[in-house]
Amino acid sequence: MSETPPPITPRQTDRWLEPGQTNVQVIYILYLAGLVIGISGIVGIVLAYINRGKAGGFIESHYTWLIRTFWIGLLYALASLVLMMVFIGFILMFAVAVWFIVRCIMGLQALGRSEPIKNPESWLI
Repeated sequence: MSETPPPITPRQTDRWLEPGQTNVQVIYILYLAGLVIGISGIVGIVLAYINRGKAGGFIESHYTWLIRTFWIGLLYALASLVLMMVFIGFILMFAVAVWFIVRCIMGLQALGRSEPIKNPESWLI
């Protein structure tokens, strides 16, 4: 007598890949890790672009904030890199890193309170 195999259930995707709070939190963490491991920031921006427009509600402001944080931070970092020929570039690069960290922490705090980003289009904080 042979036993029948158990039914195959479809594999559910990991929740952190789906648009929503967990995904946004993962992107913030990838951005912060990107300060040490550069490639993780690129993974974060790809995830933000893939999931933008799919979550709805207050989460959309976080995706906008994340995308703008990446590109504006990259622009500021490149400008600082050019200015490293004169000493001010080193100071500006430090300021860009602080700006980037502050934006990520502010986003994580708002996400923890289930609140939207107040001004996701901002260039500053």
